[in-house]
Amino acid sequence: MSVNARNNAEIAQNVPSQAMGALINSQVYDLLKPLPEGAEVQYFSLDDPEAAQLFRHSLAHVLAQAMQHLHAGQDIQFGIGPVIENGFYYDFGLPEPLKPEDLPVLEARMQQIVQQNLPFQRFEVSRGQAKEKLAAQRFKLELLDGLPEDAVISLYQQGDFLDLCRGPHLPSTGLIPPHFKLTHVSGAYWKGDSSRPMLQRVYGVAFRSQAELEHHLWQQEEAKKRDHRKLGQQLELFMVSEEVGQGLILWQPKGAMVRLLIEEFSRKAHLMNGYDWVISPHIGRAQLWETSGHLDFYRDSMYAPMDIDGEAYYAKPMNCPFHIEIYKNKKRSYRELPLRYAEFGTVYRYELSGALHGLTRVRGFTQDDAHIFCTIEQAEAEIAKALEFSLFVLRSFGLSDFTAYLSTRPIDAVGEAKDWELATESLRKALQQAGLPHDIDEGGGAFYGPKIDLKVKDALGRQWQLSTIQFDFNLSERFDLEYIAEDGQAKRPFMVHRALFGSMERFFGVLLEHYAGEFPLWLAPVQAKIIPIADRHIEHAQKLANQLKANQYRAEVDLRGERMQAKIRDAELQKIPLVLVVGDREQQENQVSVRERGVKEQQVLSVEALLEKLKAASVDRMLFQSDF
Repeated sequence: MSVNARNNAEIAQNVPSQAMGALINSQVYDLLKPLPEGAEVQYFSLDDPEAAQLFRHSLAHVLAQAMQHLHAGQDIQFGIGPVIENGFYYDFGLPEPLKPEDLPVLEARMQQIVQQNLPFQRFEVSRGQAKEKLAAQRFKLELLDGLPEDAVISLYQQGDFLDLCRGPHLPSTGLIPPHFKLTHVSGAYWKGDSSRPMLQRVYGVAFRSQAELEHHLWQQEEAKKRDHRKLGQQLELFMVSEEVGQGLILWQPKGAMVRLLIEEFSRKAHLMNGYDWVISPHIGRAQLWETSGHLDFYRDSMYAPMDIDGEAYYAKPMNCPFHIEIYKNKKRSYRELPLRYAEFGTVYRYELSGALHGLTRVRGFTQDDAHIFCTIEQAEAEIAKALEFSLFVLRSFGLSDFTAYLSTRPIDAVGEAKDWELATESLRKALQQAGLPHDIDEGGGAFYGPKIDLKVKDALGRQWQLSTIQFDFNLSERFDLEYIAEDGQAKRPFMVHRALFGSMERFFGVLLEHYAGEFPLWLAPVQAKIIPIADRHIEHAQKLANQLKANQYRAEVDLRGERMQAKIRDAELQKIPLVLVVGDREQQENQVSVRERGVKEQQVLSVEALLEKLKAASVDRMLFQSDF
């Protein structure tokens, strides 16, 4: 229901009975806060998405009240308690560390407070009154001192708990859905400053229904099992060495094989799609980065320069200037365009050690980078083709649930407005042509061009940022790029940055978690583990392995002196797709007993039938079977 707010008395008389809060100019208000007169008010109920902010914030206050009860008579200092994705947290200064067994006690007390149906009350007070009521709370007093002089200061109270807060909240605790859970405790510096006191942060999640809560908790547990850092160690895929340095990945043979297969597929697909492959060095002269603007705008993410023959050189944070130099190597004609340069280019960017995270946040990584140089007339077709190509490659790896985001011209944009309009319209048409659902991020483009970001959901429904297609009106100008048009005049080409995986490291981590380590047959580092039942079958097993390898399939023989069932179990733990058992019958008839991952029934196949099965899952078959 929407009404026009003339005065709060009138509004109060017309609030719908199911209303939990109000939406005004995209801002959520609770029913306790005065509404701005003359504003268009849209009320929402507990079933509407906006209500989640209210019940999660209300639960943060309920958590604080429960903590106050648990430590009655003790000095508790309250920090902040905001809403976060799927839940809330609250920071506490406590006389002693919380123990895991404290969380169920706190949670039970929170449920009691919810059942008590305590009304939330809002008080607008003077700064002096707030300081008087919160005199024992040093963090609250510090927050008060940080408020502007003309700020409206409000306190919220439910039962015996009073807090400095802007809101919003539900009208009472009894309206909070009881489907919440406290998940864990961590340390948090006050205001994120390591020189300030360390507080204890209690996290919780909250949903409208028990089914949503249980699904979320299952998802979190499953995510722990699929953590690519854990699987990477378990399956011997990659590692980090203190001797080498944090954020620098060492690829072990099995992980390197998977990466090689990903790169092989991608490289062949690029060549089939009209890209030229280029290779560039890992460092470049300072002058290059001055021209590109990286030393002005990106220096904090670049490593310190190295002195070579008296000149400063930098490890590259981007590949684009190198591709531009290849373009500039000679005069270009409109007849040559579009030019599409692709590279697996390794770049280096400074990350704080606390921000590093497995493969998804590293200091050295390889981008599947590409740059398209085209005429203004070619731009629309090139964008459509780049988007179609991105979707084809990602779908080939089992990723198919996409959402696109189109970021448009910001205030500080470079380039002509007409070029921005044409580029943005090209991106929009490409999304429509592909039938992709997309959101518009008005003004969210980089200063040098609009872009499409593709986000994909994995098997757990988590969203990952992968492909980007980005126009650039900046570097063409900075490097004075030209081509000779049909009329003989020099013109500036359009330049498009494009990455499909984003980086090989991050994409590998996403795939590893998506598949829970169970890579499809064509991507598995070891496709088949051959297990001889007895020593007399070893020669036949090794002959079979050599035959598979000769046909470019990846097979290993387990020669350990373990029992057959133990070997089979180990192969399953290593998530190997095919376990091939050979005994007397298999040896005599040139067959194999096949145990396929995830399939209960065993098969007995001839070696020729096994080869056909593997052939159907080869990189080339995956590539050429596509309709693209």
